[in-house]
Amino acid sequence: MSDGIAKPAGEYLSTQHPMPTVVIQPGKGLWDLGLDAVWEYRELLYFFVWRDIKVRYKQTALGVTWAILQPLMMMGIFTVVFSRFAGIPSDGVPYPLFALVALLPWTCFAEALSRGSVSVASEAQLIRKIYFPRLLIPMAGVVAPLVDFALAFLLLVGMMIWYGVVPTVSVLALPGFLLLALATSLAVSLWLSALNVKYRDVKHTIPFLVQIWLYASPVAYPVSLVPEQWRTLYSLNPMAGVVEGFRWALLGKESPDFMVMAISSAVVVILLLGGLVYFRHMERTFADVI
Repeated sequence: MSDGIAKPAGEYLSTQHPMPTVVIQPGKGLWDLGLDAVWEYRELLYFFVWRDIKVRYKQTALGVTWAILQPLMMMGIFTVVFSRFAGIPSDGVPYPLFALVALLPWTCFAEALSRGSVSVASEAQLIRKIYFPRLLIPMAGVVAPLVDFALAFLLLVGMMIWYGVVPTVSVLALPGFLLLALATSLAVSLWLSALNVKYRDVKHTIPFLVQIWLYASPVAYPVSLVPEQWRTLYSLNPMAGVVEGFRWALLGKESPDFMVMAISSAVVVILLLGGLVYFRHMERTFADVI
């Protein structure tokens, strides 16, 4: 029986179906990175990635073909300039295949770095309106290029069949090297994306950084050309280990220097932990500064 007194709709809903309460608190310490919140909002990461992929190929004439054309054209340029004109050796591997195996992880890394570094500033409207772990934004920018990598990998498979190259059991290590490339791009993106919120000219340095990094990595040349006394310093570049790892895993080259791999991995871990701490510290002011 009703008592004849009408209750406000909001009061009725609050008593029958109470709304969930979200408590937003600042970090409790230097190493409180908020990774538990990232896991809780993992479905949002999926939607961010899917949105970035759709935006990338929306209203394009060639669509996903760009993912194959870019490394293919760079392979052609590298073959003419570095192999034919400069006479750069390729360790007994046909130079087009030698270059393409390196260009695949490099292109994925460069695209992830370019997207992730400007991702936070480009989401200014969203950051001002609602709460979600800001870390999801650069993560989505880093993960989205994996679609292009998968498409370009089909081109590599065709090239390997053409040249009669059959990978050995070492191909099982390939996901580990790809993960190292993505971790490197995420680590640098965390630093640059946070800095780009406050200093907008940071985005203008990213293409220059990517270009310099390309020639500092063994994409167009083998590591054997680097003097022995410089190898340890050279291994501080994580992409050196990634590129050599891809060539070892896919082309059956001699086993890479695992000391170089260890140093590269250690550098990535340090950069990533530092980037997480710095990003977490800076994200408190994103909504005010952006």
